[in-house]
Amino acid sequence: MNWLSIFGLEAFVARWRANLIEAAIAAEDRLDLASLEWADQKKRLQQMLLLVVALAGLTVVALIMLSLALLVHFWDSPQRTLVAWLIAGVWMLGWGGTLVSLLALARQAGSGFALTRRELARDWRDIKERL
Repeated sequence: MNWLSIFGLEAFVARWRANLIEAAIAAEDRLDLASLEWADQKKRLQQMLLLVVALAGLTVVALIMLSLALLVHFWDSPQRTLVAWLIAGVWMLGWGGTLVSLLALARQAGSGFALTRRELARDWRDIKERL
């Protein structure tokens, strides 16, 4: 004997079952989207780390060599102090430019998971409308 059909609950149970299946499929889609965005974000962060290390190493070597060359060139001249301060200023400008570039890249990386957040917000709006 089917008690659900006796009490007329068969349609109600079928509707809830369909809603649960749809919710499970939607959750799976959102998890797939989040995993794709996480892979993209992780790749971008790895590239950023590699570029930061390479930039730091190459900058240090290049600027040390340039600084030494300039100091050697002006060692016996009266402008030795001026050249030393100019070299220090160029080092600071290079450091500042690198810092600005790194901050700009970090801001771009901070906008990760935008698609997942937008999709979840849309889902939340749909749920609130149904209630």
